[in-house]
Amino acid sequence: MSLVTLLPFIVLIGAMFLMTRSAKRKQQQAASMREEMQPGTGVRTIGGMYATVKELGDDTVLLEVAPGVHAVYAKNAIGAVLSDEEYNRIVHGDSGETSDLPAVPDDASSLTETAEDKAEAAPADKIDLGKKDEADDAAAPKDGKADGESDAK
Repeated sequence: MSLVTLLPFIVLIGAMFLMTRSAKRKQQQAASMREEMQPGTGVRTIGGMYATVKELGDDTVLLEVAPGVHAVYAKNAIGAVLSDEEYNRIVHGDSGETSDLPAVPDDASSLTETAEDKAEAAPADKIDLGKKDEADDAAAPKDGKADGESDAK
């Protein structure tokens, strides 16, 4: 056998080795991330649900998904352990920055107009948007019939 015939097999084995090595590294990172979990930590499951860790077991974790609502998940179902700032920003909408945007009112009363507001906003004179000109008035017949109309019934 020559080196040319063995070269594709060597390249294939090398590629497989590199892929399994990166997969093992990702698994180790995920395992160490799951070991960082402690009660009170915010997490995101692989399904995209955000929750707070309440209790840790050997292979399971008890998550509080809403106040007073608990669910048991496998540790493998935890997709990410979040920092407190990130968890509060995502779940509670807390941001450490103040916004220059106008605040949205809690009720819609300030968004609706009253009859007085509409009367003040509307002009006193109504504008006629019809297409009548003085020339049209002069050309129109006095008997109220359009051109070509007759009294035939």
